[in-house]
Amino acid sequence: MGDARVALLNHENNNRRAFSRSQSHAHDELRGFRRWLKCLCVDQSDRRTACLSWLVFFVLTVVVPAVSHFVFACGGRGDDCDSLHSRPYDAVAQLSLSGIAALSFICLSEFVRKFGLRRFLFFDKLCDESETVRKGYTKQFNRSMKLLFIFVLPCFAAEGAYKIWWYTSGGTRIPFLGNTVISNTVACALELCSWFYRTVVFFLVCILFRLICCLQILRLQDFAQVFVQVDSNVESVLKEHLRIRRHLRIISHRYRLFILWALVFITASQFASLFVTTRNADVNIYHTGELAVCSVSLLAGLLILLRSATKITHKAQSVTCLAAKWHVCATIDSFDHTADQAHATPVGCVADEHLFTLTSDGPSDQDDVGDEEDELDNTQFVPSYAYSTISFQKRQALVNYFENNRAGITIFGFMLDRSSLHTIFGIELSLVLWLLGKTIGIS
Repeated sequence: MGDARVALLNHENNNRRAFSRSQSHAHDELRGFRRWLKCLCVDQSDRRTACLSWLVFFVLTVVVPAVSHFVFACGGRGDDCDSLHSRPYDAVAQLSLSGIAALSFICLSEFVRKFGLRRFLFFDKLCDESETVRKGYTKQFNRSMKLLFIFVLPCFAAEGAYKIWWYTSGGTRIPFLGNTVISNTVACALELCSWFYRTVVFFLVCILFRLICCLQILRLQDFAQVFVQVDSNVESVLKEHLRIRRHLRIISHRYRLFILWALVFITASQFASLFVTTRNADVNIYHTGELAVCSVSLLAGLLILLRSATKITHKAQSVTCLAAKWHVCATIDSFDHTADQAHATPVGCVADEHLFTLTSDGPSDQDDVGDEEDELDNTQFVPSYAYSTISFQKRQALVNYFENNRAGITIFGFMLDRSSLHTIFGIELSLVLWLLGKTIGIS
């Protein structure tokens, strides 16, 4: 009776610690991230900050780009422009950046409103993970904001240099504040803030998707350890894989609309840019510089999405190879033990066999592969003690399950893997060649 009461108290304490670990409070791991969200005006933790976030979004995504194109831009007011300060591709650049920013902001707002920040980033599930996964995910989370600005700041520097040159060299002279210099300074600052805000919102959603995929990769690498543990069994392996598949399905359902519409919208934007530049003979760095920076930003964000999705899909499908290798090594070892018991094998032959096994993954082979191998995808033998208690039928059933239940990131049933990237590239190349054939006559 006393032991049962102690066990019940321990279970309640564990549940209480898990609940306190999963609930949100002001001094948790996300306090620095929430501070960044407030500085970027995308925090929607309460009604006041949500209203402010939507107001800033409307001003910097709709109002400022519209005023920049129809009022500030040279040629947008009906006056004459010189050849350097005219912006014939400004409409395409502004619509592309505002459109993808609107898509990103709406999806991010829906994510935070529906799931909450901790649940959306899977921090509420970390209490069920190992210490290795928790430390690795925390490290990736702390690195995510640095990675965000690594992508944003170079493009922002190029855009800032272009805008400063354009305003200081006489691109517009509207003294709406009574002084031309002050008016140009305010207009330039507003345009740069608008460009920075729209780019940050788009890259933020992409970086968060990459962060969530990094968590699943850490979990898969930790899951690979069950194949080399002494006390592993088929039931525990199956339960853990089903849990990972469920989380991958959750990620796919949350992000599938954003990835699909981002792919469609960025493709349409790039084709519109290609169409207007190939039809215009006057193409130089002064006219197309802003459009080029916008295109580079959109393509960089799209590559983050596709690379993260294909990487987690590749890692998830590598489990099948690992399980098959585990099953083969177990089968070979069981036959070797049976043959040793039935026929006494000379010591020299055993030494030769084990010599071949040991030299197949020696130090020289490790130097050749470099850092490309990990727990999931490697060419090392599985230790024989890990499968000594599991029967052939159970191992075969587990391998069949992995082969017929491939996990990964999907978009409405379509798996985002390397074959999908080849298909997307083929379609994009065909459309590019078709458009070039219609505009400049390439056949």
